[in-house]
Amino acid sequence: MPEKRRKLRHSNLREPPDTQDSTAMRISPALIALAALIPVSGCAVAIAGAAGAAGLTAMQDKTLGETIDDTTASNQIRARLLAESFNRFSEVDVEVSRGLVLLTGRVDAPEDRVFAEGVAWTSTLTTDVANEIRIEPPGGFLSNLSDELISGRVRSRLIGSSTVKSVNFHVETYNGVVYLMGIARSPEELRRAAEEASVVGGVKQVVSYVRVADEGRRQAAPTIQMPTEPTYQSVPQPSYEVEPLPDLRGVSY
Repeated sequence: MPEKRRKLRHSNLREPPDTQDSTAMRISPALIALAALIPVSGCAVAIAGAAGAAGLTAMQDKTLGETIDDTTASNQIRARLLAESFNRFSEVDVEVSRGLVLLTGRVDAPEDRVFAEGVAWTSTLTTDVANEIRIEPPGGFLSNLSDELISGRVRSRLIGSSTVKSVNFHVETYNGVVYLMGIARSPEELRRAAEEASVVGGVKQVVSYVRVADEGRRQAAPTIQMPTEPTYQSVPQPSYEVEPLPDLRGVSY
């Protein structure tokens, strides 16, 4: 776990009385300039956000368009859930990776769980939904804090691993269950990421929704003659965990 940095605190020093007026004169033009920037602050934030997304995408095995689509879908779904009822859905978390929407957290009633999944499908950018919402009473502040600490420790282990490209992985934890999302460059990298998560203290289970990057580059199946009558696939084609992974100690997939 990275070493904690100490916060620097400024001493409560006061300027001599004869310099306070001159300080006020120096601050006033700055305040005027700040006021002039207020009407365009939204644009400035948007530009900064786009620049940050572009920088992050440059390191990820993911396009800028995919990053923007995922962020947009996540924000849309969150906003619709909270607009429906803040009290019912404030503890539902939404994460999106390449169109896959992962719902985690808790609700009070089964119908709320079903409703949240329905809202996830309302986004035109959604391609799949993984509903991991639990029906249980609130866990409280300490439980949420514990999950955040676990997520932080898992991220630290991924960053410290020489065989895992950590920027491609997203970590979400609820009640000790770690959910991995993102892109793995190979099944071996996915296995290694899951192993790193499994050894963190407090982790009860590791659930992977990671896609393997080379999946799309595999040789295409030969073309076959379409049947006269349309047929439908009863079971969705798996798009994650392309190859079964061996069981890890204390971990399941």
